[in-house]
Amino acid sequence: MNKKTAQILWFNQIRKTDLPVVGGKGANLGEMTFAEIPVPNGFVVTANAYYDFLEKTSIKQKIMTELGDLDVEDSKKLQAAAIKIKTAIMAAELPEGLAEDIKNHYHELCGEVDKLVAVRSSATAEDLPDASFAGQQETYLNIKGWKSVVKHVQECWASLFEARAIFYRSTNHYSHLKVGIAVPVQLMVQSEFSGIMFTVNPLTNNTDEVSIETAFGLGQPVVSGEVTPDQYIVNKKTGKIVSTYVSKQTWQMTLEGNMPISKKYQEVQKIPNKMVVEVARMGMRIEEHYGRPQDIEYGIQGGKLYIVQSRPVTTLNKKEETHLEIDPAKEGKFILEGLAASPGVGVGKVVIIKNANEINKVKDGDILVAAMTNPDYVPAMKRASAIVTDLGGRTSHAAIVSRELGIPAVVGTSLATKMLAVGELITVDGAAGRVYQGDVSVAKEEVKSKINVGNLKTATKVYTNLAEPELADDMARRNTDGVGLLRAEFIMAEIGTHPKVFIKEKRQKEFINKLAEGLEKFAEAFSPRPVVYRFNDFKSNEYANLKGGKEFETAEPNPMIGYRGVARYIKEPEVFEMELEAIKIVRNKKGYKNLWIMMPFVRTVEQLREVKKLVSASGLRRSSMFKLWMMCEIPANVILLDEFIDEGIDGISIGTNDLTMLTLGVDRDNERVADCYSEMNPAVLKSLEKIVTTSRRRKITCSVCGQAPSVFPELVEMLVNWGVTSVSVSPDVLEKTRGIVYEAEKKVLGKKKAK
Repeated sequence: MNKKTAQILWFNQIRKTDLPVVGGKGANLGEMTFAEIPVPNGFVVTANAYYDFLEKTSIKQKIMTELGDLDVEDSKKLQAAAIKIKTAIMAAELPEGLAEDIKNHYHELCGEVDKLVAVRSSATAEDLPDASFAGQQETYLNIKGWKSVVKHVQECWASLFEARAIFYRSTNHYSHLKVGIAVPVQLMVQSEFSGIMFTVNPLTNNTDEVSIETAFGLGQPVVSGEVTPDQYIVNKKTGKIVSTYVSKQTWQMTLEGNMPISKKYQEVQKIPNKMVVEVARMGMRIEEHYGRPQDIEYGIQGGKLYIVQSRPVTTLNKKEETHLEIDPAKEGKFILEGLAASPGVGVGKVVIIKNANEINKVKDGDILVAAMTNPDYVPAMKRASAIVTDLGGRTSHAAIVSRELGIPAVVGTSLATKMLAVGELITVDGAAGRVYQGDVSVAKEEVKSKINVGNLKTATKVYTNLAEPELADDMARRNTDGVGLLRAEFIMAEIGTHPKVFIKEKRQKEFINKLAEGLEKFAEAFSPRPVVYRFNDFKSNEYANLKGGKEFETAEPNPMIGYRGVARYIKEPEVFEMELEAIKIVRNKKGYKNLWIMMPFVRTVEQLREVKKLVSASGLRRSSMFKLWMMCEIPANVILLDEFIDEGIDGISIGTNDLTMLTLGVDRDNERVADCYSEMNPAVLKSLEKIVTTSRRRKITCSVCGQAPSVFPELVEMLVNWGVTSVSVSPDVLEKTRGIVYEAEKKVLGKKKAK
């Protein structure tokens, strides 16, 4: 099967690298299925089918004719063009054989009896790390029968040319013909409870918190903002609920339609705390798999949790807050309160919008007030100085788009459209969730000249942690000094098959070439900046999940301290040699000398000595152009650091997560003991100090990889003061960490001058 040309693929045939074929939703559903996340089964009618449809009909010419000279700011012309294109798409016949193929897949999915499915749109430029297409195309729920599925696939194609989608692509400079659309068809979950979860607090960007929103019934009203859900904030480290907001809900969407909720249940908490924590744990598991914060849709049926979508959070660090704040002397004038949805203060005149046909009423600087917003409102939202809605939660359309645009927003006020008058001057405080009568803002007492973090230079290098080859080019354009931790595991997971299967079938070259291709993308993108490749550190249970893995792996009671790291390389040199060969291809044949290597989980000095022999035997030798680092993540590494350095290494990279867990004897994923986990524990700090100062004394580089530097600014100052040479963090906190390092260096320099 060639995925690049396939017209229909099952979820279990899809990985997240298949985005050009199955779109953002499809790629994520396939990736989560592969990762054994509880995703309802289904298949995807690929973008190939859509492009084939365009080629075999006159639709492409129709699109070019209608959109060629269109002014998307003219709402009436935009709506007219959209209607003409959608009508043409629905009137055209599907290419021969496609309807029959959809029918066969639907029947195989359902079994003997037709079942209800969701038919979703999945644009091939959707759910990208830097752009949110959420809500731009249509979703159809509770579809039954193959003919209806075929019809709604065509409806999804047509929805690619909704006015809102045309506007979004135009303003974000996406080609109308290059953005394709795939259509996932997925078994319905008849959720008793459903909602949205962000694995980062979307209001504060706090990566230590999970934000969960939950409502009765199916999830569509939560996504659209028609209901205001409960909200729970869960601390990732402790697993405890730190904030609960219970919303009144008078109706719910069910299979039978919109149904009233008994008064007895309208104001009760939707799900028990135990289930809240379970949902949060699943969110953290998905975030860990993807390596970045996620925006997740879920449903709960019969007490079982299902994940129906996950996409990258696109609103982190997107905005600069306004230079206004609320005048403390006038705080008593607030007239309305809701949920804080997007920080900042906005002042303007009220314009109440009842539907998308009225968006031209909103002029630059107005306050857009609506019952709720949808993607059709985006042109007006861009002109507004703030947004206020009656309905919706912090993950509703109004909230997400406001944060993405950098506009203050208050949602879920219940009464905004009734209490506020058109033309009335108001002040909106998006951080506090309050609306004030009149202009109660003042300029911030001290408007600091903002440092352009994107151009900051620091003596301490700021590297990024990466794993996904497709992110290499974009990340290389950011203000980073290189890749301080390139994880092997993601590339190997993409290959999908246990390395020993390749050896058994004498296909080593295939594995080596695939690994080399992935590594080359990083080395090329970042050249001449260093890319430090950490050899694979799959644990036995993770290896077992690869195709053929169960044949070669043995179940372990505690994989974290089991058969992992360099111990595997020494006992299974044939696998390690394939990684070394891939390194040699990139460095020697491709010429990227910026690719360095790092050894994970080195338990003993003897292990380091043995693994270095394997590296040397392969023809790779340390030099000024080829550095060998060692992860420092085991207390033995700290205690015997001088002895490890004596064996000959060029640098240390401190893995704060494992080091903290192993120093304190705490599993941070176990909520019963996770409250003891802290990088700021004195025992951990003393270990960090010894590692950094010893490295400085021995004149080797010392890096810290992990989130600790971005979470604890005071720790950065300590590290800089001790003499750390670099920190390496995940992409979402790269600029933030650069700023923290910059400020820490200024403080340390100031103290030295004072002496």
